[in-house]
Amino acid sequence: MTNRTVVIPDIGDVSDARVLEVCVREGDRIALDDTLVILETDKATLDIPSPVSGRVISIGIRAGDAGSPGTVLAVIEPEDAAQDLRSIIPLSSLPAADQVPDETSASAFDLAVIGAGPGGYSAAFRAADLGLKVVLIERHEALGGVCLNVGCIPSKALLHVAAVREEAERLASLGVTFSSPIVDLERLRSFRSGVVGRLTSGLASMARTRRVEVIRGAARFSSANRLEVAESSGETRTIAFSHAVIATGSAPVRLPFLPNDPRIVTSTGALALPFIPTRMLVIGGGVIGLEMATIYSSLGARVDLLEVGEGLLAGVDRDLVRIWMKRNAHRFDRILTRTAVSAATATSEGVRVVFDRQDAEAGRYDLVLQAAGRRADTGPLNIAALGLNPRQDGTLETDLSMRTAARHVFAVGDVTGAPMLAHRAVHQGHVAAETIAGLKAGFDASVIPSVAYTDPEIAWVGVTESAPAFSETTHTVARFPWAASGRAIANGADYGLTKLIFERTSGRIVGGAIIGPSAGDMIGEICLAIEMGADAVDIGRTIHPHPTLGETIGLAAEISLGVCTDMPPA
Repeated sequence: MTNRTVVIPDIGDVSDARVLEVCVREGDRIALDDTLVILETDKATLDIPSPVSGRVISIGIRAGDAGSPGTVLAVIEPEDAAQDLRSIIPLSSLPAADQVPDETSASAFDLAVIGAGPGGYSAAFRAADLGLKVVLIERHEALGGVCLNVGCIPSKALLHVAAVREEAERLASLGVTFSSPIVDLERLRSFRSGVVGRLTSGLASMARTRRVEVIRGAARFSSANRLEVAESSGETRTIAFSHAVIATGSAPVRLPFLPNDPRIVTSTGALALPFIPTRMLVIGGGVIGLEMATIYSSLGARVDLLEVGEGLLAGVDRDLVRIWMKRNAHRFDRILTRTAVSAATATSEGVRVVFDRQDAEAGRYDLVLQAAGRRADTGPLNIAALGLNPRQDGTLETDLSMRTAARHVFAVGDVTGAPMLAHRAVHQGHVAAETIAGLKAGFDASVIPSVAYTDPEIAWVGVTESAPAFSETTHTVARFPWAASGRAIANGADYGLTKLIFERTSGRIVGGAIIGPSAGDMIGEICLAIEMGADAVDIGRTIHPHPTLGETIGLAAEISLGVCTDMPPA
């Protein structure tokens, strides 16, 4: 067979790329789609897969080299595909005969996963690791779902920029002054896209490594064990499966009273950074609304914030919310709670919004963000073919194994309801895959943490003072103010607070909350303490490094015990 020469492909308007890593050596035997080289452009990272199975004859480029479309990467001597696969896949890793579906169909799989977000790809990869034949179906071009493409990851990339800019401004009070920042919106978009591209291309590489077949298209159940997939190429493909996992995620709630106008966006549109508005209205005082307000205000927008409820961040303790509002007062012209939109009109001069409060003057905005929540995205699946009836909000009911009423079909992530969080979906995906593979698994997490990645961050888990389960007769609260933390004072974060909640009878920790820099990184210790059934002695006598923000957790436990020497005596 003729040797195959692999070159840098045409990658759009990118003229050159740098080699991050060469993943093979001369003489290596490789399989179809194994990664040969990882390239980096100014927009993303890109895996270059092998077009054939065979042996690497030569490598034409080294790590750190630059190349352009047409540059030779490697020369491969093809081999017989069947022999090559037998040498790569040990027989012990293949599914047992009684696990393999009827092969009368060319597209028969042990498991079909619909949706390649954190829950979906986690289920697919875990099932493949357990020896199942898996297909992963995603309607969008890139893997990763909402989280990686238009949610968690791009928002955190932009929030990082916002935090660095505002921290630089705060240094002026310490004697370090910078010139006024200049925002290059195109380069900022490129940074955001590069972060997303690096992660999504990594998922594609892991799918190839695990031999998970990826189909890009919209899936629809045609029967209990069949899917029809309208592929992005325009063709329709039938997939036969023994088990399925529904992981189609959620979509932003669109407010019916807002006109259809490009200046009225959801979080997806806002993260695209269409422009920097002079005046912006954020509808929704939850985590998404506050994160977007943080990003845009740091870029120079003046923001009005609208919340129909009693206050911002429903479910978060009011003492933490008060600290947040004091630190963020400079971002907003107005914060309107217990207020709704009574009318909105798109004009050439902006979007005019009228509020239902007489004391709230109407506003004209260049950009309006609707961040009023998300809804499960199960509508297009035709789940009626499975005999399933979703709840009124579109979510699906499951047992602890993530199994639906159709016993061979599982659901994970946002389609199972609140809290709609990526880390919850990942664990559910693992449980579903392990159950399908015949292992005993259940989603029995005691607590699921939540984080608002604003400035400052707020993180909370388990029982909080605002939770219905909280009672002063059955719980004790220990607060450690960061004004007594040397590290917090040195970092200019003496406004922060760490709070722990314990059961009075058992003494065990059942909840906690933190506000301040890196709160989201620290909340994991409280989660672990709750899962392990720790009490204040366990936490307080665990030696925390000094000086750190993390030691405030140990100090809060010491306050609960009455032995904290960093505070006045009780």
